Amino acid sequence: MSNVQSQNQGFKPRSETKPCDKKDFGHWTLDIGLSFVLLLLLATSSFAQEKCGMKLAELPATPELFGFHLSMTTAQTKARVPQVVFGRVDDFGVSKTSVNPDFDPSIEKASLNGVRTVSLDFLDDQLTSLWFGYDGTFKWQTVPDFVAGISQALHLPAAWKPWKLRGQQIYCADFQMTVIVVSESPSFHIIDETAAQTIAARREAKEELDAAPEEAASTEIVADKKDKLYYLEGCPPPREIKAADRVVFKSQEEAEKAGYKLAKACE
Repeated sequence: MSNVQSQNQGFKPRSETKPCDKKDFGHWTLDIGLSFVLLLLLATSSFAQEKCGMKLAELPATPELFGFHLSMTTAQTKARVPQVVFGRVDDFGVSKTSVNPDFDPSIEKASLNGVRTVSLDFLDDQLTSLWFGYDGTFKWQTVPDFVAGISQALHLPAAWKPWKLRGQQIYCADFQMTVIVVSESPSFHIIDETAAQTIAARREAKEELDAAPEEAASTEIVADKKDKLYYLEGCPPPREIKAADRVVFKSQEEAEKAGYKLAKACE
């Protein structure tokens, strides 16, 4: 064998690569799977930490609410702002009013410094919705600053979510809060969710009650001219009434007034 052949036998081209070992491929797949599970667990943990389980009763008093708080009565509100005038109580037990220190000279501006307006909704004589509109002198002028400040003041967790265009919102156990900029100044809204559900249930019940008479009125009372008997819904006549003898009434009272009697089978 020549020297050239001997050298070629020990030579391996640079392009030659080691085939992929099945064991190495399995380890690589396992690493990817574990990484995915870890990321999923971290995301789930992060989501769980963002939940707010606080209740209204746990919220501390804070100067940023200027002596107002949900569940306060109209009498307590009157004591806080004697100039307040309450609106009419509607069919659902709701009344609304507002306090405007910027426009009402009779209201002591110093006690509401930095506040442009306060909107208040009551249910059964208790405050259930409180909405502050602050002016340009208030200490927190941007949504992020307000969220950070009010969260610290009320001991809220970092569970705020984006809301609409520039606002943020947080949902807790029985209340929600919203911060947004209105007229270039911050606006803060807190709602009693339990009260909101009560109002919704009352509205639904009233709608059902209002619809009930219409359904009753649409019930037809069928009568027979020949025997002067009428039949109720669910109690049809024993034989088909001819068209010429068939009479329809809107109610039993109407049939009775017309001289018809209830068929014995329907009694």
